[in-house]
Amino acid sequence: MKIIVIGIGKVGYTVAEQLIMENHDVVLVDTSRDILRDALGSLDAIGVSGNGATRETLIEAGVSESGLVIALTGSDELNLLCCLIAKRLGAKATIARVRNPDYHRDLDITAESLGLTMAINPEQEAAREIYRILKFPTAINVDVFSKGMIDLVSFEVCHGSTLCDKTVREAFSNIGYNVLACAVERLDEAYIPKGDFIIREGDIVAAMIPPNEITHFFKAAGIPVKRVKEVMVVGGGVIAEYLVSELLSLNMKVTVFERDRETAKNLSFRFPQANIVCGDGTNRDLLLEQGLANTDAVCTLTGFDEENIFLSLYAQNTFRDIKTVTKVNKIAFQELTGVLDIGSVVYPKYITANKILQHVRAHQNNVGSSVETLYKIINNKVEALEFHVAEDSLVAGQSLIELRLKKGVLIGAVTRGGKPFIPHGSDRLMPGDSVVVVTTLTGLSDLDAIIEDKYE
Repeated sequence: MKIIVIGIGKVGYTVAEQLIMENHDVVLVDTSRDILRDALGSLDAIGVSGNGATRETLIEAGVSESGLVIALTGSDELNLLCCLIAKRLGAKATIARVRNPDYHRDLDITAESLGLTMAINPEQEAAREIYRILKFPTAINVDVFSKGMIDLVSFEVCHGSTLCDKTVREAFSNIGYNVLACAVERLDEAYIPKGDFIIREGDIVAAMIPPNEITHFFKAAGIPVKRVKEVMVVGGGVIAEYLVSELLSLNMKVTVFERDRETAKNLSFRFPQANIVCGDGTNRDLLLEQGLANTDAVCTLTGFDEENIFLSLYAQNTFRDIKTVTKVNKIAFQELTGVLDIGSVVYPKYITANKILQHVRAHQNNVGSSVETLYKIINNKVEALEFHVAEDSLVAGQSLIELRLKKGVLIGAVTRGGKPFIPHGSDRLMPGDSVVVVTTLTGLSDLDAIIEDKYE
């Protein structure tokens, strides 16, 4: 598919990189020649210098032949205008980054007239991910499928867990809950475990679990269960604004540290129930004065990755029971965060890229069993995808034991008639089902592609 990406900042670059990895023809558009030159030095793409909201620039980029135009500049208004003009010039679909909550709320009314296929808010998506993590703080990450009816929960197997040194079959059959181990990370390697795979202390396990069974599962597995009542948020930007709103809805006690006086004042007016501190959240004395030693969780959301990482390291190493969530923007820090003890790590631009990839893959196959949900887990080494089973799908009517699945593919959950379940070998996949597939393969856009003999 030919895809035009307008605005090559951190998010735009990451989105373009992921699309190129999936063999799409990408055209980069930006007003800065320097930014384009740097991006084209590392990306296999075409560059067009100019304003993506003008007819001339879009025509030069080939808008009439494009399957998708994605507007990711720093301006909501410009993004919406880019999409409006691109659609009028023949783009088949458009996606805009819209960060302003007021605009985002009204898009269900104006999307069609703007020619907008999808709006995405990276900050809101990041806040939702942090919210899910704090709701189940024992987990490293929680990804939602089937409209919240079943979750893919990633957690570390700690010393003393009943899962240690047992095969997957033995460990999970003894738990007594509806749980399936779908992926394991060990020493930077990712595995799709079979029944005889032995779980070790320190492994990161991703398991399908119904939300109402997550806490019970952790207790049964001998993994300490934490509950978050008090949260400290360092950095009062847009992500923090969305997050505070979510946390207050759970009656959590929230303290926010923000250096900028005007931003802090606005937060205090909007959230009178929260404790808004105008000060440097990297100041250890200030953190301790505001109760760091007694808080349950710290979210480091400043605009500087280095500050976020060091703050989380300090909190983890000084107060071992604190849950930390660290926002990281730079790809260069990804390998570092994997070996440091900084708790859960959130990458807003990867969240955005995954949302866009989900949309792209879903529309690559409009008539078959296409992608409904997509997450990249285990440091982007594993994909978890939700598919709708079409009437003419090769898997429809087949039992799991009959399917010749490709290596590195696992069917993690099935939702039928609004009820999710962990499937067994005798269970059949039926038209209308939603199926969660966990795999080390990349680029799947059709459920039939999981079958070994489809392309033989």
